[in-house]
Amino acid sequence: MHAKRHFLKTTLAALVVAAIPLTAGLPAYAASHSATGNPMVGGAAMFPDKNIVENALNSKDHTTLVAAVKAAGLVETLQGNGPFTVFAPTNAAFEKLPAGTVDTLLKPEMKGDLTKVLTAHVVAGKVTAEDLAKKIRAHGGRYNMQTVSGDALTAARSGSSIYIYDESGGAAKVEIADVMQSNGVIHSIDDVLLPK
Repeated sequence: MHAKRHFLKTTLAALVVAAIPLTAGLPAYAASHSATGNPMVGGAAMFPDKNIVENALNSKDHTTLVAAVKAAGLVETLQGNGPFTVFAPTNAAFEKLPAGTVDTLLKPEMKGDLTKVLTAHVVAGKVTAEDLAKKIRAHGGRYNMQTVSGDALTAARSGSSIYIYDESGGAAKVEIADVMQSNGVIHSIDDVLLPK
């Protein structure tokens, strides 16, 4: 009887200890996700019933991207039915570009170049992080995608993170994945993807 009681106490203690990491993560999840279950982006709730542009307008971390989308005349396209997968660079990602790059790209005469850069971040279809992970495994560690601009992106895993590689050899880490939209999905990334 004593051995049985000791076994039960040990088992219960082990279960409590095992549960601590799970419950410790709950407040962080709650703080980083909206009531809809979608990740918070740029301090704003992202709503799965709004389109890519409507949600991006609310993210304080994507104001440069929104300005670029407007300058390129892509608002109507990204409000379309899609579905689209957008690898969305943060403001900090745009700040990594050489000084003056963004200002130059936003000039009216640079609209073609700006459109090319932006559409190099968009893939037709809805590709979730789980889809990317499965395709990376199925394709020997690297999964190639074609963007709306006709350029190539490659997804690969490093540790627990997914990175998106552009044709120029640059790599962007997916910082916030699976921000669901009515017309696709956004993955927030920490670098600007550049076409060749």
